[in-house]
Amino acid sequence: MDGPLLRIPGGHGLVNRRKPSWGGDPVPLPSLEDIRTASQRCADVAVRTPLLPYLGPDPDILLKLETLQPIGSFKLRGVYNWATQLTPEQREQGISTTSAGNTAQALGYVARHFDVPSRTLLPETVPDAKLNAITAYGVEPVKVTVEKLFSYMLKEGWRDEPYCYLNPWGEPQMIAGSGTVGLEILEDASVDTVYVPVGGGGLAAGVGSAVTAVNKSVKIVGVQPEGCPALKESFDRGEGSWVSPTDTICDGTNVPLIVTEMYPILRDVIDEVVIVPEKVVHRAVRELALLNKVVSEGSGALALAGALCTDPEVRGKSACVVSGGSVDPDLFARIVQASA
Repeated sequence: MDGPLLRIPGGHGLVNRRKPSWGGDPVPLPSLEDIRTASQRCADVAVRTPLLPYLGPDPDILLKLETLQPIGSFKLRGVYNWATQLTPEQREQGISTTSAGNTAQALGYVARHFDVPSRTLLPETVPDAKLNAITAYGVEPVKVTVEKLFSYMLKEGWRDEPYCYLNPWGEPQMIAGSGTVGLEILEDASVDTVYVPVGGGGLAAGVGSAVTAVNKSVKIVGVQPEGCPALKESFDRGEGSWVSPTDTICDGTNVPLIVTEMYPILRDVIDEVVIVPEKVVHRAVRELALLNKVVSEGSGALALAGALCTDPEVRGKSACVVSGGSVDPDLFARIVQASA
């Protein structure tokens, strides 16, 4: 068995750090019809975000501004698409997920839309700013240790609960909802490359599926911070893999694993992985703020950072998904002021 083992308190057994397993079949690629249907559903709550020029020195970069969604993140698309496919009776039992960030906020927004309860499991170390943002949407936070959080996810602890659980990484309806981002990009512009931030892989899987279905010649580049390169590790090993994450401002993509169910779809739709130094992420956050007047979290700026790390002649006309703007205001101020 590769890699060290993590013992879960409470008799839940062992988790292999190097070979995560969810125990299910590989997540299927959403079809173009799935994504178009999701687009029609999401029109009830999500906005069609603009694709605007990056106002830096490179005129061939476009920004897909998912920060302009009602909750400030692309997650609203997928969570709503998933929730619409539950029966009213299922929704009335409540909806839940495992998230300390944008997924939990989207869940709360959608729960309010349907007037049902919501909750999320999250690490007990969650910063107050994130906790307050989640509870502002009416979500009940359930704090647990990181070990118990991963045990709950990997060992499907939600099956013993009445709440309808949203898998934040491998839910097909959520991936189809995320795919609407890619569909809109190709409807609005002709591009050579699309840059997408990668955490658990849902956004990249959805965008990649949509773009590949419409135009196979467009290159899909997944972008990760150098502190948490789980997708690159997985591609290097040829299987879903764990890494040991380090500090990064990209907390939304600071996911230390690609689960085995997600690996095949990511392998099929992502052409390249770019690993971005932390200083370039800071630069991208600053330039989005100062040049485009866009507030972005670190993970939200990852795609632009990936494009900035690539030779313009290699990437050509590029679209970067600015995925979210849930950033601690003090951290954001420090990053922006550092350029002054």
